[in-house]
Amino acid sequence: MHRKDIYSAEFRNGISGLLHSGVPEPLSAEDMALKLGVRPGMRKHLRAVLERMVRDGELVRVRKTHFALGRPLDLVTGAIQCTRGGDGFVLPSDGSPDVFVPRGNLGTALPGDTVVVRLDPAPARGRDVSRTGKVIRIADRTRKAIAGTLRATRNFFYVAPIDPAYTQDFYVPDPKDAKVGDRVIIQFSDWEHRHVNPEAEILEVIGPASNPSLDTLTIIRHYGFPDKFPSDALREAEQAPRHAGAPGVRADFRDRFVFTIDPETARDFDDAISLGRDGDGRRVLGVHIADVSHFIPPGGPMDREARRRGNSVYFPDTVLPMLPEQLSNGLCSLRPNEDRLAFSAIITFSDAGVPVKREFRKSIIRSRLRLTYEQALAALKAPEGAGCPDARMGAEAVALLKRVGALSQQLRARRFAASALDMDMPEYEIVMGADGMISEIRQHLTDPAHQLIEECMIAANEAVDLELSGRGYELLRRVHEPPKPEKIRDLSANLAALGFHPGDLTKRRALAAFLKSIKGHTLEFEAMLMTLKSMKRAVYSPVPAGHFGLAKRFYAHFTSPIRRYPDLVVHRVLHASLAARANPYSHLDLASLGLACSRAEQAADQAEKALEEIKKYRFLEQQISRHKPLVYDATIMKVMNFGMFVELKQLQIQGLVHVSTMSPGFVPFDAKAQALTAGGRRYRFGEAVRVIPVSADFDKRQVDFVLADAPPAAAGRRRGRREK
Repeated sequence: MHRKDIYSAEFRNGISGLLHSGVPEPLSAEDMALKLGVRPGMRKHLRAVLERMVRDGELVRVRKTHFALGRPLDLVTGAIQCTRGGDGFVLPSDGSPDVFVPRGNLGTALPGDTVVVRLDPAPARGRDVSRTGKVIRIADRTRKAIAGTLRATRNFFYVAPIDPAYTQDFYVPDPKDAKVGDRVIIQFSDWEHRHVNPEAEILEVIGPASNPSLDTLTIIRHYGFPDKFPSDALREAEQAPRHAGAPGVRADFRDRFVFTIDPETARDFDDAISLGRDGDGRRVLGVHIADVSHFIPPGGPMDREARRRGNSVYFPDTVLPMLPEQLSNGLCSLRPNEDRLAFSAIITFSDAGVPVKREFRKSIIRSRLRLTYEQALAALKAPEGAGCPDARMGAEAVALLKRVGALSQQLRARRFAASALDMDMPEYEIVMGADGMISEIRQHLTDPAHQLIEECMIAANEAVDLELSGRGYELLRRVHEPPKPEKIRDLSANLAALGFHPGDLTKRRALAAFLKSIKGHTLEFEAMLMTLKSMKRAVYSPVPAGHFGLAKRFYAHFTSPIRRYPDLVVHRVLHASLAARANPYSHLDLASLGLACSRAEQAADQAEKALEEIKKYRFLEQQISRHKPLVYDATIMKVMNFGMFVELKQLQIQGLVHVSTMSPGFVPFDAKAQALTAGGRRYRFGEAVRVIPVSADFDKRQVDFVLADAPPAAAGRRRGRREK
């Protein structure tokens, strides 16, 4: 452990987690040093961190030499997330329940800041939350750069952030070379009082906000993603091929029929499949994963950069890879007809689909076939004896694919029989044109080809955790905790409003049964979306808390080391266990990595969603400007006295249908039933409607609609701004 590690936010979180995880009494600095693996020579730095945490309100001193969490003082420290309405939620670093902070109690906190919150004695009246509080101190300004659009009044310049979570604009004393209407990157400089706009300095001018081809770069800068690799990491990547010539002792699986299935546009193939029989006739599944750990030594330039990135980030028009292309798309990619180094999980199944044996080997493989999901699906659906649906596939390949498909469906059935949650929903892929605008939106339904890969990967991921846990090795797990009780209560109420009778959803078995019962229902999509929003996010952690959604007690990510750093960590631990060596990671290492990788994953998800939203709103704006708006199927998600918010099924974005556009006369609002009555029809939560966009703002990510069947006099009132 280095000095910089002790002063990191991850280490402070590790201290908080230690004191939160069932420790019966306060701990001294020496006690913590022993439990956290801090060497004697580094303990003075540990004491300095503890003193800083006391000053920040994270810890309190007990008996002069011991420390405890700051809870006795009703102080909570954590990262703050802000809603578009201006309120905040603090995610405590000690793992305790979230704290709701009304916008009037945020002080000068900005989205992503680490803050100290003083808890209220009781939640605010009318708030369905367990804890509320007030920000009393900014511990760390996390956001280093903010993207926005330069605007001007008669007297000054200001920047409006592209992120709707920022409810305040930033005063800019000097616009430098930026023009009004340009996208710019600013750096926070000062904010003394909430009722006065914060100040910022322009760091970079990206270009006109009206240019859609600059959207991706804007998002990359806003989230602080690196778009270039350090020179030392690139040099190491260029030297990596020499490692291929020294593969070490490996199982030779080049005689097995190994194949890959990936999206048509994929270039990094990190998993491959094989299927055979053992001497007893049992099916033996091979899940062969690119052996990235062989080429990336721990602590080297590539490893440091991969750890910093945490994962690859996928945008509609570009990819920010976790690893340099020499590895991600070249040396490590399991391309067809090329010898590749792999880490293979060999799992033997009974006739009933129960795993009865597992083995892990460093291996050499040679993929014989690269399939797209479309090609694999055609082969799976081909009638027996009908010949090969694709000229590039032989009869052997088709037969093998069908056998793997049958096994995957068996595994899938067993998983759902164990009360796994069937949360498969339609996914939509945005296809970009050369002008940076959406050219096509493709719907992807879950099909047997995708299920084949999914079930094989789940089987391998579970097997790895079982193997390492059985050997007594700690690892970085994929943890999905059960939803919070208050979320389940809200979900039950919302489902009841849709006309469902879900029963007691506090048990996974009941929740799984409900999801199964609504298959084919006209409101299936809406119910599934509500259920998904009630779930906790899956995270990375060494804690063996299981995976609620998959109904797995043991689960880790092993199958995508090219694009996920946790998988690379698991590979290293697994290799150490097979070689009977000590675990290369301590508990604190794994806890810190889990926190960092979870945050990186969340940032990637937020960035991908933000860019897609901007593109979707530009798409609607373009339709409106050309006077060619489409009619969209939508669902009523919220009903208010001023209108109703609807969600487009295809674009998965929400907008407002104002009451003034619903009828030329008065539109009554029934607060108890949450319903509006217009044109002889009653509009309630969960109902399906057809709408037409009439006003869109890609910067604010707002859109207004009119009902497709609204009276002409009402629908003609096109609204240019949001009213409440």
